[in-house]
Amino acid sequence: MTTHVVESTSETVRSGYLDPTAAPVAVIDPGDIVSYPNTWTHWGNEATFGMSFADREPLRHRYPKGPYSMLGPVEMAGATAGDVIECRLLALLTRDWGWNSFPLGVGALPHDFAEPYVHYFRFDKQRTSTEFVDGITLSLAPFLGVMALEPAGDLLTSAILSGPYGGNLVLRELTVGSSLFLPVAKPGGRVWVGDVHALQGDGVVDQTAIETAAEDLQIRYDLHHKVGLTAPLGETSSHWIGIGFGESLDDALVACLRELINWLHAASGISKGEAYALCSMATSFRVTQYANQTGSAYSAIPAKTVHGMVPKEVFPQNLQERIAAWLRPGVGSLT
Repeated sequence: MTTHVVESTSETVRSGYLDPTAAPVAVIDPGDIVSYPNTWTHWGNEATFGMSFADREPLRHRYPKGPYSMLGPVEMAGATAGDVIECRLLALLTRDWGWNSFPLGVGALPHDFAEPYVHYFRFDKQRTSTEFVDGITLSLAPFLGVMALEPAGDLLTSAILSGPYGGNLVLRELTVGSSLFLPVAKPGGRVWVGDVHALQGDGVVDQTAIETAAEDLQIRYDLHHKVGLTAPLGETSSHWIGIGFGESLDDALVACLRELINWLHAASGISKGEAYALCSMATSFRVTQYANQTGSAYSAIPAKTVHGMVPKEVFPQNLQERIAAWLRPGVGSLT
């Protein structure tokens, strides 16, 4: 196992997109760790503490592809289409500040507010909590908003978007200790990461979390050959998490449900009908992202996203082991 260090520089960062022409920032073997120290804030590290909304507005237009400072790509030796790369978050220490904001025309309520909004936060020394307004205290739960493998083809991919390759998932469950399994579409996989969040609720209704950057970010990447995933799958110590995308929440829920039914059937051996029933009885479906833009500096609009929380505890040990072996052939569970 080797640890590779990838610094944030003008050569390693793309603002708002995955770049298939970019040279790899590291070529790694399965099981290697990549350390990303001192990652950049949004808009190529030009977002700074205390900027007024008026001062921030030119940045949104200076970086028309999107705000997220995307780091990559990391290439996995031996990865080919049909494989899966497991991204396991080992460490994430944010910097000591962040912000929440909404421009006009963005979020679940794009017409309800007459003025844009930005609020800055200072975090405690341990990066575990922050004060909001009127004595409201928020406990931090940092995670990465964007983890992606490049889709097939040679076109730029907006980091605002999401799909089978990952992307702008904003899944708050993907904190330290969790894994995200992503299907490989091209040789090497080519992994991009970015959009560090200190805290976010399900739905991310004003379309931003507490946005920040990382002082310390470490991810272990494992390669699993010929695993039949067709969409991102998350795993925590207590749940497997399916994800579905759509133009509406109805479409996203149906997509998530169908993915989970097919995956549970393949991985556990229960029938598709039994998987459908189990999803109704034991799986909680939650709004991951309710995106709505009627006015934006960016042409890309995030998909509406729903995730399904499948509790591990309902499965007997033998089925948990079977599912673990399906996800990690020859390895089993690491969680």
